Amino acid sequence: MFGMGGRLRGGLLSMLLLLVVGVAQAASPVRVTVVASGLKTPWSLAFLPDGRMLVTERPGRMRIVSPQGTVSAPIAGVPEVHARGQGGLLDVVLSPAYASDRTIFFSFAQPTKAGARTAVARAVLDSETLKLSEVKIIFAQNEAPSGGHHWGSRLVFGRDGNLFVTLGDRYSFRDRAQDLDSHMGKIVRIRPDGSVPPDNPFVGKAGALPEIWSYGHRNVQGAALHPLTGVLWAQEHGPQGGDEINEILPGRNYGWPVITYGREYVVGTRIGEGTERADVEPPRHQWTPSIAPSGMSFYTGDVYPGWKGNLFVGALKFRLLARMIEEGGKVREAERLLEDFGRRIRDVRQGPDGKLWLLEETEGSVLRLDPG
Repeated sequence: MFGMGGRLRGGLLSMLLLLVVGVAQAASPVRVTVVASGLKTPWSLAFLPDGRMLVTERPGRMRIVSPQGTVSAPIAGVPEVHARGQGGLLDVVLSPAYASDRTIFFSFAQPTKAGARTAVARAVLDSETLKLSEVKIIFAQNEAPSGGHHWGSRLVFGRDGNLFVTLGDRYSFRDRAQDLDSHMGKIVRIRPDGSVPPDNPFVGKAGALPEIWSYGHRNVQGAALHPLTGVLWAQEHGPQGGDEINEILPGRNYGWPVITYGREYVVGTRIGEGTERADVEPPRHQWTPSIAPSGMSFYTGDVYPGWKGNLFVGALKFRLLARMIEEGGKVREAERLLEDFGRRIRDVRQGPDGKLWLLEETEGSVLRLDPG
C-alpha cells in the first residue's frame, strides 16, 4: 500500500484516497477528507512544526504523514512492544521545547518476563532520516501482569512542563485502582526526565507512590488540557455503561470500581456500591450505554462557526465524534458527528490549520474535518 521506498505518492493518493464524504449536520455541516489510508491500527497523531504528523501504529511502527497524504517508511529505533490485545505502540507527543531539542515522548506496552506494563520513553527524532536516537525509558508501571487490556497511555504536557500519563487498571486488576501503592488505574505526573515533581499530592505520604496525581480510574484513553484553566480533563472508558468525562484534580478519587455508573459485561449487574459518594469526584458527564470513548481534544480555533471552546470526543463502539459543551458546571453532548461515516474514531487533534484531524482504525486512515 505504501509503494516505492515505503511512501504513498501524491498522485496515487489524490486519485485513490482523497475521498470527500459529505456529512449532513443541521447546525454544523462538515466534510470528511480521507488524507491517508492503509495504516495498521493507528493510535495517536502529533503535529510536527512543519505541519507533518507523527502517527503511531499499534503493532509497533511510527510513521510521518504529510498534510497531502504521503506516508513514510517506519521510523527506526522504536523499542520492542507487547502488541497483543489492546497493547502495542500507543500515544506520542512532542516535547514543549521540540523546536530546539527534537525530543518526542511515547507510551507503549512494554514486554517483561512476567507479562507487560505501560511504559513511557523519550527519544530524539530525526524526521528526515526517520530515526530515533537516545531512547530512554522514563516511566514504567510497577506491576506487569499478563493479559492485553486496559493500558490507558495518553500523554499530556501541563503548562508547567510536567507530563501527565494515564494508566489503565489492566482489566483483571480493577480493585488496585483504589490502592495508592499501585500504578493500576491511576493518572501520574512526572517531570520530562521521569523524576517526581515535589508538589505532587502524595509526595511524603506513607504507602503511596509519589508520582500519583489521581486514582480510581478504569481506562483513560483520552485526555487534554482545558484551554482556559489549564486543568487536565480526561474521559473514562467504562464497562457496560459508565463512560465519563472528568476534570482531573490533584489527589482526588474518581471512584472506580467502587463508585461507578458501569455494569458488568454479559450479566449486567451493577458494579460497586453506587454512583455517588462524598469523597469521590463526580463526573462532568457520563454515557450509558457506553460509546467507548477514545481520543479527545478541546477546540480553540475559528474554522468552524460556534465550535470554539467545545470538547470533541471520538467513539469506538458507536463510531462517531461527539461535540460536547460546558453548561452550569456540567458537560452535555451537543451533537453527534460522523455517525453515517461508520468508522472507529481513535484520536482527535487540532492541527496548525485550525481544523480537526482524526485517526480512525476501521480502515486505518488519517482524516481531516473541513467546514461544509
